[in-house]
This record gives sequence, structure tokens and C-alpha cells, in this order.
Amino acid sequence: MDDQWLAGVDGCPGGWVVAYVTPSGSEVRVRVERRFADIVTAPEAPAVIAVDMPIGLPERVGPGGREAENAVRPRLGARQSSVFSVPSRAAVHAPDYGAACAAALATSEPPRKVSRQLFMLTGKIREIDALLIADPELAARVFEVHPEVAFWRMNGEAALAEPKKVKSRPHPPGLAQRRALLIGAGLPAVVVEAPPPKGAGPDDLLDALACAVTARRLRAGVATPFPDPPPRDRHGLRMAIWA
Repeated sequence: MDDQWLAGVDGCPGGWVVAYVTPSGSEVRVRVERRFADIVTAPEAPAVIAVDMPIGLPERVGPGGREAENAVRPRLGARQSSVFSVPSRAAVHAPDYGAACAAALATSEPPRKVSRQLFMLTGKIREIDALLIADPELAARVFEVHPEVAFWRMNGEAALAEPKKVKSRPHPPGLAQRRALLIGAGLPAVVVEAPPPKGAGPDDLLDALACAVTARRLRAGVATPFPDPPPRDRHGLRMAIWA
């Protein structure tokens, strides 16, 4: 039914940028939500939520992080550095950066600290983690995705040549390549080429739309998990990146 909504979600400075999309992709609504819980209770009531944020936290991690990260990195070529290594649950739930690094060192093999970039995401990871642990029915319809893996699949399973950013600034050739893939995947050009909503950057918008394309694939039953089958953490949450 095309009156059912799906959601592609990416973290952004304003909270979460969300692309609410119908299964055909013919209708898209984009806005920034302050809390992940606001997506769940939005008027669109998305049946599938595909989010670019780690779901499922291990007690210990090996080289490169979880199996999910290690499964997708080799497919992304020069873009594989965009897939962060997710540390243990203890590190993600640590109260500050020093404590996070200490917990990560104690729960990783070989021992490694938490990157500053990943640590800045831990608040959002905890936000999703708490909601999914509290509500198994919600956990069944929220999936971890990664925009670069989504673009890899849209690009015929070939890594993209251009980055989205260069020296932390938008990179027009990379953004143009991703816009073309999103339009080719059936999203309206008027949405893909629009400026981002307040609180989000141009790359955040494109990433949310890429997640929405994967949400459509999930709803159609043609998305696959990396790894397959997905392992689960001690709370039963899937630890896989879907594409």
C-alpha cells in the first residue's frame, strides 16, 4: 500500500533529519526531528525506520569493531573510512571521553581507545539503544543502515569515486553523484535537489534520502544484512548493516 510511510534517518546538528517516504518513493516529506522518539510517534507512523546509527552493542570487540563494520568496509574502496568502529556497550555508555577510552581499552582486542568523532555520536547511540531495549516491537522495525553502503548498492555495487566532503567542506562533485543516484532510485528531483531543512547540512539530507531508499528495499523484502545472518547483542538487538 502506497499510503504507508517509511523513514530514512540521519543524525544532524538539529537532532535527526528524516525523509518520510512512501514505498514507491513518489511522495517524500523531509524535516528535522529533535528526538528519535519523535520519529516513532510522527503522524506518518513509519512502518520501517532505516537509520544511519549503530544498533546493537557488543560486550567486547575485535579488530575493526563489530562484524557489521568489517563486512561492509571492503566494498566501499576509498569510502570505507566513513564506517566507524563501534566500541563495546560499556564504552558507549561511559559518562565522559576519558571513561569511554578506559572502557574501550579494557573491552577490545587489540586494545584501542574511542575516536573523538565516534564519541560525539554516543549520545545518539544511547538514545536509540534505550528505546529499542524498552520496546521489542519497535526494535523489529528499526534497522541500522549506512548511506555509503546504500549508495554502493544504488551504484551497481561499485564504490563511489567522489567523497561528500573534502576538508570538512561540501564537495560538489560528490554531492552531484549522490543526487543522481537518488533520482535514479525513484526519488523526486525536487526533493533531492532542495536545500536541507534548518538544522541539517546538504550531506545530512542526502544521507537521510539514501537511508530512505534502503527503507523501501527493506519494506519490499529485498534488502540484505551484513553480516548474514546478523548476530545479536545481549539485549537481542540485531548487529548488522542493511542494504
